[in-house]
Amino acid sequence: MIFEQALRRELSMTTGAVFLVLVTIMVTTLVIRILGYAANGTVNPEDAIVLIALATLGYLAVLLTVSLFVATLIVLVRWYKDSEMIVWFASGLSITNLIRPILQFATPLIIVIALLALFVWPWANRESTLISQRFQQRDDVSMVSAGQFRESAKAERVFFIEELDVDKSEVKNIFVADSKNGRLSIAVSSTGYIQNSAGGEKSIVLHNGRRYEGQPTQPDFRILEFNEYSTKIRSKESLAPPPRDREKTITELLNDPSPAAVNPNRAELLWRIGLPLMALGLVLIAIPLAYVNPRLGNYTAMFYAVLIYLIYSNLLNLTQNFVAQGKINVFVGVWPIHLLALIIATVLIRNRINPSIKWWRRQLPAAFGKNKVQ
Repeated sequence: MIFEQALRRELSMTTGAVFLVLVTIMVTTLVIRILGYAANGTVNPEDAIVLIALATLGYLAVLLTVSLFVATLIVLVRWYKDSEMIVWFASGLSITNLIRPILQFATPLIIVIALLALFVWPWANRESTLISQRFQQRDDVSMVSAGQFRESAKAERVFFIEELDVDKSEVKNIFVADSKNGRLSIAVSSTGYIQNSAGGEKSIVLHNGRRYEGQPTQPDFRILEFNEYSTKIRSKESLAPPPRDREKTITELLNDPSPAAVNPNRAELLWRIGLPLMALGLVLIAIPLAYVNPRLGNYTAMFYAVLIYLIYSNLLNLTQNFVAQGKINVFVGVWPIHLLALIIATVLIRNRINPSIKWWRRQLPAAFGKNKVQ
């Protein structure tokens, strides 16, 4: 009982610390990337914090998987280094006694990982896409602020409005520079208003102003005076594109009627189901992997851990791609990787039970002996 309590306490503290470090690294990376998008005009700067939060939520399942694996390894490696494991083994415990308390600690986290992968991951991806699409499809007048030059969503127009009355849809002292089709056109007016059409289009109408077309030094340069000049600032609402595989709910993945989407949907479902299974496999592998040979360095186990995680993760992604391309069936691709991880964990645990002599070496003479007798 004391052994299990000490193990759970160490695992809880270490998992929390590793998870906090990984989240900090993730948030820092997302801040740099999303602020870069905001600087380029791809996303709204006001939505940056929301997008960072959604992206972090989406990757929580992966972060928890890595945290659980690394924390289990760190705790057991430290126990081996501090000779605490020798004390527990001397009291009659074996490496198999580690499996039960570690799995008891890991099971709730694996369930959380499954929920995050199945439900939070697609929701966060869809919300991020909707926010980005809403910003990309915004109308030009929504970006206009009184007394500021603003560029349109497609970088075709530059607006300046000195006074803007949103309630009355009235504007004053308007400047509109349009470079559509490679020809510069500048319209200025002292008054105007925003006009809404029945079809969903929106235009800004200028009164009693001037329009300058072309370059002043070119022969086709013209100055036109107008009583009323209209420029479109929003077209009819475009239809939102269908959700991507990573944005679909479980129901949408299973019930999508499109034949072309069957394999990609199954591949996405394979990845979501595979993530909690990968977390379980990594925890089982971490138990025997944590053994530290005093002659080796302190980071040997961590090196193998990183290598195993990269191989496991890449194999899962590779299987997902094969299923998406229709090269293998989803029912064939869903189990081999995780079964292999279970076999590797079993072999390593069996070897740690008899660390002095490799158990499989003892099996070979017996097998050859049986063949000779026959």
